[in-house]
Amino acid sequence: MHPLPPEPLTVAAGQATCVSLDVAANVATAAALVRQAAGAAVLVLPELFLTGYELAVLRSHAVEPDDDRLEPLAKACAETGTAVVIGAPVVASGQAYISALVFDRSGSVVGRYDKQRPTATERVAGATAGAHGCTLEVDGWRLGLGICADTGFPEHARAAALDGCHAYLVGAMFNPGRSAHRRATQLPARAQDNTCYAVLANHSGRSGPLVGCGGSAIWNPDGTLLTDAGAAEPAVAIGRLDPEVLALARADHPVLTEEGIGRPERERRTLSV
Repeated sequence: MHPLPPEPLTVAAGQATCVSLDVAANVATAAALVRQAAGAAVLVLPELFLTGYELAVLRSHAVEPDDDRLEPLAKACAETGTAVVIGAPVVASGQAYISALVFDRSGSVVGRYDKQRPTATERVAGATAGAHGCTLEVDGWRLGLGICADTGFPEHARAAALDGCHAYLVGAMFNPGRSAHRRATQLPARAQDNTCYAVLANHSGRSGPLVGCGGSAIWNPDGTLLTDAGAAEPAVAIGRLDPEVLALARADHPVLTEEGIGRPERERRTLSV
């Protein structure tokens, strides 16, 4: 594991209803959430938030990192000093991905993470599995990225932990019912198993054919809940990640191993935000 960070870090997870296929409107909502989370170093937003969860048009409504419609979000990042991780469909090298665009604290898009574990439905719609993981570096903290169904594979978060991540940041579409149960069980399990914070940003309203159940939240590295936005809409869950809490959680924890980690999980990119 990497050394513990020197100072606490404030992060936030945002939720709101997005407008189907209206990138400009969803950018405006994202910018408002950035300002609502003022003081946070990083804000995470849900899966496919820029377009809504619209799998049928994944390729035709792909978002480019230099899209002019993203400018209000870039401006909000620069004005608040908050980095943003936001879900979007992306086409690269002819392949369609369910991705998370990463804005640094100056508002520049510095890279993206492509979902490594798309569901069967998402694969049928044309989504390709991402080829590598992604870790963000901010103020001495290492933050591993995930998208929704990634959390159902323990090796995904374990690969982030083995890369020295202190927190696991996830944008998702969890809807009521069995999906809500996965939200309530998988995220704290990933936190406890890897002695890292887990941060979830979930849809809180209709998005494509689905309705998000909200509950954007942060879990401590022992799996207990730190903060939860509940059903409020729009809302942000804001939490202070503390290196001393990490140290206590890891004091008696078994050494993490690479058992079960496959090649895609091993290969990672690091972005500084």
